[in-house]
Amino acid sequence: MTKRVFLFLLVLTLLLSACRSPQATSVPVSTTETPATATPNPTITIVDALNRTVSLPTAPQRIVLAGRALFMIADAVYLFPGAADRIVGMGNTNQGPDNFIQLIDPRYAEKQNLEIDAGAEQVAALHPDLVILKSYLADSVGAPIEALGIPVIYVDFETPEQYMRDLAILGKVFGNEARAVEVAAFFQKKMDEVAQKVKDAPRPRVLVLYYNNKDGKVAFSVPPLNWIQTTLVNMAGGAPVWADANPGKGWTQVTLEQIAAWDADQIFVIAYFKPAPDVVAELKTDPNWAAIRAVKEGHLYPFAADLYSWDQPDTRWILGLTWLAGKIHPERFPDLDMGAEVLTFYQTLYGLDATFVEQNIVPTFKGVLP
Repeated sequence: MTKRVFLFLLVLTLLLSACRSPQATSVPVSTTETPATATPNPTITIVDALNRTVSLPTAPQRIVLAGRALFMIADAVYLFPGAADRIVGMGNTNQGPDNFIQLIDPRYAEKQNLEIDAGAEQVAALHPDLVILKSYLADSVGAPIEALGIPVIYVDFETPEQYMRDLAILGKVFGNEARAVEVAAFFQKKMDEVAQKVKDAPRPRVLVLYYNNKDGKVAFSVPPLNWIQTTLVNMAGGAPVWADANPGKGWTQVTLEQIAAWDADQIFVIAYFKPAPDVVAELKTDPNWAAIRAVKEGHLYPFAADLYSWDQPDTRWILGLTWLAGKIHPERFPDLDMGAEVLTFYQTLYGLDATFVEQNIVPTFKGVLP
């Protein structure tokens, strides 16, 4: 063999050796480690109530609920099992003396309680990776929080249609879209049941009044046409007599003369900070109210409530719809058992057993049962 051929073979051998993986030094990959080629966790993309697309790098673990009327959001959030463990702070979830979230969350005391008007700095101090707000707070509360680089998701939870959409939003937030579908189906089923029973019924004239005695001065107001109180009357088979009054964006105060002039067949009184049955009892002893036809005929009712009133865009509005339809059209709901409806509601939506409901919810009933 010539020297030139020998050198050629040597170089070829070295090249082949360099291209071959050294099997003696290979180490098996642990099953607990993520291979470098594995697909990373996908970004969570959510379209919120303001039609904004919000991208979260991973599932949020430190969530803050802020703003006014917070119990309406909190009660919807707690529909999702395990959601409570991700809440690190929230505003006041009371309405009057009652606090449903404190009642059902054993770790409620560990969460930071925010002031009603908590600003961006107070929220940021909790190091949240997501804040959930009502959409009307986007400019006043949300914008300063977002300016700090904290993601914000906006919801409404004001109408039945918004409920379905916002449940889907929370399903994305908590990685449980199946639960959102399940809850939405519960609401839809109850709405369909009521609609079927009242679809061809005559529509009595119904008046809903909000009682307020701020500063010791009693006043009554009617809701706007697009608020859930008006929607509930329509869905329950009634005709809201205040529709022609064209009330504004909030509660519109009305006089006793106007109440009498509307001549409603049925009047329902809402009171958030005083038991509505007490208000109705007082009105029945008032000579001015005694002259109103609905009162004379025994059709002045307190709007039903447990810890919170059932007329509001809280999860309990579906109880309010069923109860109201039964009051407006008792002939269409001869077997309505609101005690059973309440038990089904709390068992299905919050996983509370019959003993818990009997001991903690039933004693708070106001105007629920005949």
